[in-house]
Amino acid sequence: MKTLVLISADTEWRSIRELFLEACPGRSPFGEYLDLTLRGHQVRCFQGGWGKVSAAASAQYVLDHDQPDLLVNLGTCGGLQGRVEQGTIILVERTLVYDLVEQMTDGTAELAFYTTDLDLSWLPLVLPHPVLRGLMVSGDRDIVVADIPKLIGSHGAIAADWESAAIAWVAQRNATRTLILRGVSDLVGKAGGEAYGNHQLFVERTRTIMTRLIEQLPDWLQAVQMTLGSTKVPPATPSFLRELPHRCAQMTVRMVQKSSARSPSRR
Repeated sequence: MKTLVLISADTEWRSIRELFLEACPGRSPFGEYLDLTLRGHQVRCFQGGWGKVSAAASAQYVLDHDQPDLLVNLGTCGGLQGRVEQGTIILVERTLVYDLVEQMTDGTAELAFYTTDLDLSWLPLVLPHPVLRGLMVSGDRDIVVADIPKLIGSHGAIAADWESAAIAWVAQRNATRTLILRGVSDLVGKAGGEAYGNHQLFVERTRTIMTRLIEQLPDWLQAVQMTLGSTKVPPATPSFLRELPHRCAQMTVRMVQKSSARSPSRR
């Protein structure tokens, strides 16, 4: 099973490099990568970059160039105080982009467009390590205290990061199995974030979380291989691809009927 591990934030990548100081890194347009053997499993750890732009671009890059059977994203996230405990590992089942600002409509369609439900049916019923299954919301920002009521009330959020939603969205459109595991490095509540203004705390906790995730990764890979068996089973075709023929037919009819009255759109 060909496995590609995306690592996003610079601090997360440095934590990985510290674990494999003797490894000789390769270079890509996004940074470094390491070819590693983890308890018999061959994996490529790839520095994808922080934020949604780098995350989406690097995800598409590795899917095109490496064509992995399994795309893994390991990293950290900020937790919402009272909703999750620091140190919890979240197995991401759903992602959404929460920093979209749409002022011409109510934004419902835009939010739905960048919401991804990950198909994890290929994971074993008994997982190799304790995790909390749940939603990860992503935005190009740390959690803002004023946003917390909406994150919880509108989205049911428990944690937020900068990249998961972009990676999941790209992977789904490439019909690639994706495993996202994020450890809660710090909590944010009404009084602010415990790591805000204390970057060293984030560095130390990131080092702990990334070490734990890398140590556990071979167990996840072994569990996936045992579940899938030796035969490579193609992932299910995403629903938006299954619906394309029907949508194209409808679009053709509409174009014929309304060719003289098409409404402009910026999206």
